[in-house]
Order: sequence, then C-alpha cells, then structure tokens
Amino acid sequence: MQIPVTSVKSASAAKPVKRKIDGVLLLDKPVGLSSNIALQKAKRLYRAEKAGHTGTLDPFATGLLPLCLGEATKFSQFLLDADKEYLAQVRFGVRTSSGDPEGVVIAERPVNISQSDLRQALTGFMGEIEQIPPMHSALKHAGRPLYEYARKGIEIERKARHVVVHELEIETFAGELCNLRVRTSKGFYVRALADDLGEVLGCGAHLQGLRRTGVGPFRIEQAETLEELSDLEELDRDRRLMPADIMVETLAALSLDFEAAWQICHGQPIWMPRLMLGQQYRLYAPDGRFLGVGEVNQDGKVAPRRLVVT
Repeated sequence: MQIPVTSVKSASAAKPVKRKIDGVLLLDKPVGLSSNIALQKAKRLYRAEKAGHTGTLDPFATGLLPLCLGEATKFSQFLLDADKEYLAQVRFGVRTSSGDPEGVVIAERPVNISQSDLRQALTGFMGEIEQIPPMHSALKHAGRPLYEYARKGIEIERKARHVVVHELEIETFAGELCNLRVRTSKGFYVRALADDLGEVLGCGAHLQGLRRTGVGPFRIEQAETLEELSDLEELDRDRRLMPADIMVETLAALSLDFEAAWQICHGQPIWMPRLMLGQQYRLYAPDGRFLGVGEVNQDGKVAPRRLVVT
C-alpha cells in the first residue's frame, strides 16, 4: 500500500529548530490571551530557546507587554519594579466578584453621579495610599495564588500594601461609564481602584476594560502586534528586537578597560573612584559590548550582579 506523500512530515517541519537569540520585544497584547500564551506565541515566532515576560496582563486587558528573549531575561526584574501607565474603563452601577468583566455580578445600584463627584472622589486615591489587593490576584497565600481560593468562594484576609498613584485623570465621562488615565508604582491593582471608587461614590463599579500604555521608559506606540510580527521575514522580525541593556538604561553607565572587564566577567569586583554603596551600574567592555549590571558592595567595589554570557 502506498502512503500518501501528504501524510509524511519531516522532523524539522513538525518542530522548528530553536536558536539562541537575545533582546527585548515590546508586544501589544491582544484581548483574550493570557500573558503566558502571548509569550509562548512570540517565543515560537522567534524560535527562541529562552523567553520571559516582565509582569502579567489579564486576558481581558490589552496593551504593552515587554518580553525578554535569551540573555535579556536576566534583567526582567528592573521592569517588574517600574512604574506602569494605563487607560482604564470603569463602569458604574455594577459590582462584580472579581472587580472586572470576568466576574459574576454581585450588586447593581442606581447611578446618580456628576463629573464633579467623580473628580472629588478621585482625590482620595492620589499620591501615597494603602490598597488592599483583590482576591482575584496572583499573590500567594500558603503557596497558592489568591485567585484559586476566590474561585472556591474562600475569602483570605489580605494586608493593605503601600502604593503610589502618580497621576489619575479623567479622560472621558458619560454617566455610567468613564475612562481614566492612571500612572502608578508597582504593586497597584487597577481593578481594586475601580471597586473602591464605586464604593466611595455609593453606586458600585467594576473595571470594564484596561489597556496598558506604558511600562517604565517604554510606550505602547513602540509595540508590535503578533499579527505584524508573523507577517515579517525572520531577519526583519529580529530587527524589531531592542538590545538587552535597554532594560537598565536608567542606570549610570561604566565603560571598563580590558583588565577591569576581564575581572568583572570572571566574577571579581573592581575598584573605581567616587562610588556609593548599593549604587548599580550598567557595565560595558572597551569595544562597547554590554556586560551586565554591577553593584557597589561593602568594600566600595563594583561587584557583578547580573552578567550576560559573552
């Protein structure tokens, strides 16, 4: 019996060969995908051996999701700690179990608020505030994320966390619906803001839509969609990657001579004048190659903290 040619697949067609590729991809995550699924799709497009993201977005949310490939994953923490900026759509009059559109409706109340009422209520959420994280979050309790307890109807007591709201402005207001622009420190939950805001106004509310427009120095205008990337040839797709050191561009740069670069690359701290304890630097070889990040230790020397493989 002759086997049809179409039923035979080569190993290379079934499983593309992975490659070592380093860089930062600014992805515009679409609605409906978890951050991990979006990451895996991008990782397959680039055939990357290693990839990670710098902070999740919920499936219903869209917007800027910085992804790290290869050696850039070593510096993801710098964006996890960065400020974030969002466009948030809040619907008044309806409260949900999760504080967002994925939860079940738990309360409905009439809405009778003005833009002046809203503006006044927002002043209580500006600056340094204490915020109780929502049950529908990935924070851990006894080794398990809170959302697992929430799905079983179990309420866990949470401690308020210190967060900073740098900007909170009304973009549009239409009675039961408003759009807010929010710029916050790490650890802030926009869904908790929507729920708390609804309670202050007395009508209840939930976060109906969310788009992340900024993470640290990056903006959504710089981001690529999965569709745009999939339409490109591999070489052009690679050109959309940013270098790993862009993750730490806020740190002061140190250009090392050959001897100092050799010492750092072999795990040895180096002495340089006018160093401050705890200060971090991005380090470069004499030829301009990025070596990684160093931190001034107790001996007043720059010790390697995160190094790329050179």
